[in-house]
Amino acid sequence: MKKLTLTIPTGRLKDEVLELLSRLLPAPLALPPRQLVIEDPSLPWRIILSHPKDVATYVEHGAADLGFVGKDILLERGNEVYELLDLHIGKCIMVLAGPESVTKEDLLKREHLRIATKYPHFTRQYIQGQGMHADLVVLYGSIELAPAIGIADGIVDLVSTGKTLRENRLHILEEIVPISTRLVANHVSMKTKTMEIEEFTRTLKEVIPYEDRPEATQRTSGS
Repeated sequence: MKKLTLTIPTGRLKDEVLELLSRLLPAPLALPPRQLVIEDPSLPWRIILSHPKDVATYVEHGAADLGFVGKDILLERGNEVYELLDLHIGKCIMVLAGPESVTKEDLLKREHLRIATKYPHFTRQYIQGQGMHADLVVLYGSIELAPAIGIADGIVDLVSTGKTLRENRLHILEEIVPISTRLVANHVSMKTKTMEIEEFTRTLKEVIPYEDRPEATQRTSGS
C-alpha cells in the first residue's frame, strides 16, 4: 500500500480532526509541537499541518493526497478537488444577519446595500441569486462590528451558537447553507492511489458516529 499524505488544519479544527484520526489507530494521535511536516515511520500517513484556508490549495496542487477542510472554504475558493466525505465536525451555518430591527425584505430592498463579509466570492453569488446588487465590505475579523459602526447594512458570516450576534444586537435574517468539515482529495491521487484513498475513506466513515454518517460522495468543482 502506498503511504498517503494528509493535510490537517491548524487552529480549533485540529483537535477534532486528530480525535477522529485517533479512532483509526491503536493509540491517540499526538503530533510534535511546532513541526509542520510529520514523517513518522510508525504512522500510517505522512502529515502536513497548514492554515485552514490553505488545506484545499495544498490538495489541489498535489502537495497532499487528502485534506480536511471547511465547506465554507470550498464554497469561497472553488478549489478543484474531490469532496469525498462530510465528517460532521466543525459544524456551523453560513447566514445573512442584520440589526434586530431589520427584516430580510427591508434589507434587500435598499437601493444602496452594503454587506460585510470574509467571503466575498460566496456573498456576491448569494446576493446576485437574490436578484440584488450590493457593495461588499471585506473584513478579516469582527464582522459583527460593521453594522454597528455604520459601514455595512448587514453581514454574511459563519454562526455557531449565535451568541456573538445577540451581543452585538444582530439577528439571523436567513440561514444560507450548513457548514461542516469535509474530506477532500487530489485529482491525480484519486487515479494513482485509488485503493489507498478508498480504504482510508471507508474506515474513516465507519468511525463517524452512526447518526452522522454521510451517504453521498460528490465532486466539488467551484462554488
